[in-house]
Amino acid sequence: MASDRVRPPDNHVHTHFSWDTPETSTMRRACERAVAEGLPAIAFTEHLDFTVWLEEDRATADGLRDRHPAQQTPIDVEAYAAELEECRDRFPDLRILSGVETGEPHLFAASIAAHLRAAPADRVLGSLHSLVDDGRLVGVTRLLWSEAAGTMRRYLAELDDMIDSSDVFQVLAHCDFPRRYSPGGTHKFAEKDFEEEYRTVFRALASSGRALEINTSSPLSSVDQIRWFHDEGGDAVSFGSDAHQPGRVGDKFDLTVDILEAAGFRPGRDRFDFWRR
Repeated sequence: MASDRVRPPDNHVHTHFSWDTPETSTMRRACERAVAEGLPAIAFTEHLDFTVWLEEDRATADGLRDRHPAQQTPIDVEAYAAELEECRDRFPDLRILSGVETGEPHLFAASIAAHLRAAPADRVLGSLHSLVDDGRLVGVTRLLWSEAAGTMRRYLAELDDMIDSSDVFQVLAHCDFPRRYSPGGTHKFAEKDFEEEYRTVFRALASSGRALEINTSSPLSSVDQIRWFHDEGGDAVSFGSDAHQPGRVGDKFDLTVDILEAAGFRPGRDRFDFWRR
């Protein structure tokens, strides 16, 4: 049940149109949850990942052969649009945004542009789930077990490149995605060990004028980490549940509000806006 606190939009939600999400996760059920939680808006940001790509993509120029694992499938854009419009009619008081979560957008600019020409999106997230390893894009979780700290540093360096090389996304999603899968448990991950790398990423993101997501499916960012973004000039923060089940929409948002307020961020210009410094 929703509290009396300010409720932000959930800018990162998946449904059955994402390749890793069950058929039972419908837009309608997610909207029902958003309304019950008192959220003003929800964005359906389905996974946009490529196992094949265009000649014009950087992935081709860089000589990438394939992606491993390669179970990702395209979004059914016509069915997605129909379900979105049905929900907009059914929930007129909830702002419902179209969206995509672009995987490795700096490597697939041409492919992403082609998708967005066919299916424009209100909210575009930028994510990094894989790193290049011997000519292949390999899921970062598979690289952690051989060298956790080194993989995390490679990941943060690639995020910096991604921000500098791609302007298609508005929000940087789950900036420490590998932390979810830290060997030995997430409690052993020490943000402080990577402070300089985080600050480099945050400085680049702040300079670009884009928002940092605080992702509530990942181990929550600390007040210290969000303060690093604030210190480096970051202006905007987005709430994202990264829900793959309707019941997770808006998850832990009250705790996230506490973290952001302690780090110096407040509600934005209106209830649909990012939070601002």
